[in-house]
This record gives sequence, C-alpha cells and structure tokens, in this order.
Amino acid sequence: MEKKIIAVVGATGAQGGGLVNAILSDPDQEFGVRVLTRDPKSDKAKALKERGAEIAHADVNDKESLIKAFKGAYGAFCVTFFWDHFSAEIEMEQARLMAEAAEAAGLEHLIWSTLEDTRKWVPIEDKRMPTLQEKYKVPHFDAKGASDKYFKDSKVPVTLLRTSFYWENFIHFGMAPKRGDDGTLSLVMPLEEAKMPSMCVEDIGRCALGVFKAGKQYQGKTIGISGEFLTGKQMAETFSEVFGEKVKYVSVPHDVYRGFDFPGADDLGNMYQFKVDFEEVYCANRDLELSRKLNPKLETFHGWLVRHKEQIPMETQTA
Repeated sequence: MEKKIIAVVGATGAQGGGLVNAILSDPDQEFGVRVLTRDPKSDKAKALKERGAEIAHADVNDKESLIKAFKGAYGAFCVTFFWDHFSAEIEMEQARLMAEAAEAAGLEHLIWSTLEDTRKWVPIEDKRMPTLQEKYKVPHFDAKGASDKYFKDSKVPVTLLRTSFYWENFIHFGMAPKRGDDGTLSLVMPLEEAKMPSMCVEDIGRCALGVFKAGKQYQGKTIGISGEFLTGKQMAETFSEVFGEKVKYVSVPHDVYRGFDFPGADDLGNMYQFKVDFEEVYCANRDLELSRKLNPKLETFHGWLVRHKEQIPMETQTA
C-alpha cells in the first residue's frame, strides 16, 4: 500500500527533525516523509535523503513554494522559527502563509506546533511584566498562540499541538549549568519553586507521529504534550547525579534575568515569569498521560541526560 506523505516544515531543525526521525524509524512504516528545506543540497538534507526522505525546496516566506511542496501530501507539520529573527510579526506572517498554502494544497490533516498567547492571562496594560515589541508580553509564545486563528480558519483539519521547553536547550541554547568564580556549577533558571513541563525533541516528534496515526481523533482539537513536570531544583539534582558533581540551582529574580546580556533575555524572562505566575494552568495545558499514549517511548530527563551527557557544554571539574 502506498504510504501517506507527511510534509515537514523545519525538518532539519529541532521539532521537525524529531518528527522526521520518528517517521523514518517507525516499524509500521505507515507514513513517508517529505523534508521541506530552503537548501536541498545541504548536508542535513542529503543525509535525510539517504535515509529515505523525499526532499522538497520550500521557503516559509514564499506561499507558492509552500503550496508546491505540500501538493500531493496527506498531511503536514508546521512550525515557525522565532529565534532566527526575534520578530513576532514575521512569525505570524509565516504561520499565515503556511495555513493558506496547506488549504490551497488540499491537505487532509495538519499539526501546528504552538504555545499559549500569554496576553489572555497578562493583558498588555498589566504592569507585572514589561510589554515587548510594542504589543506582546512573551513574543515567541504570543505570536504562535495568536496564529492559531489562521489554522482554525483554514478548511484543513488541524491539531493544535502545544509543546514544552525542550532539554536540547541545554546543548544548543546556552542554558547548561555554568561554573562560577568559586568553581561551583550553577543551573540558573528563574523558576522559583514552580514545576515546568519539559521534554526532548525526539519525543515531540514521536508524539506528533502518534497524532497522525490516530487519524481523525485529534483533528479540530488543542492538545499539549510534555515528558515530565520538573522544578529547577529537580533538574539541578539530576545534573548532579549524572555528572557526579554538585550542581546548585539558582533562581534569579525575573527582572534580573530580563537584564542579562544575550539576545532575547527579556522575552525569556517574561516567559519564565508566566510559567511561575500561571504554573497551574500552564501545566494543566500539557497532559502527561496523553503524551505517553501518543508516544509509549516517552523519555525521562535522567534518561535523556545520560544519553546526551557528552554533548552538554559543561566544564568538567579541574584538579
């Protein structure tokens, strides 16, 4: 029987790459995968082609290229790339183009990787956190949540998939524990005592595949996934156990974090504050039991950290 094709936006990145791996590694081989990329000749694209993926040129800023890449596919996984440009407006425009292209191509199912629009809980006039980019509280959340409407308004059956903080941020995003002047390692996350939903990108991909495998069951629904709900202290303790060296948890005030000297610190500071102030609702929007149902291989943070220990850019103890 001919495989149903899933077109994957961001297939050479984190979330999209997780879904591509899940499809290519699936014993059932129910689906084929079409990798959407701006550079079909890249090493990543070539490697995926060698593994059996179909490669299609597409640019998320070019609707016609998206329509062409979506044509003939059963479904698509759509994600945006805020950290490439730091613009909520660009992110929303790219989401709109993807939604319109999916409808024009006649897809039968689409998963939109999204997050909450935090302004539903923290209105613009609310002074507890600063307003960013003139009309957002957490731009990389709000733009995705506000873009849900493009997919809901489309004729393509959509599953809105709320994802979680992913552990790969400790590898690629500079969030690993840092060694201070006194030689001790500290994990700095302004989470106070709140629990934060988190998972690995491979599990996001496996959960997304589970949604596609379920057919119509999750179409027209908003669902949330996570691997575990962990406090900063619990994550630091896991780092300590796996690395064999004490890692201290440090929760700096949100205002201090917003002032850190790296791009997007203000956005992330607001994000952490949202997760603390609205811990109950944020966790409730992510269902651990459903995540395990969609993906029975759901990994723990400890298991993931053991497997990826060598990739964590954390200094080892010097003699």
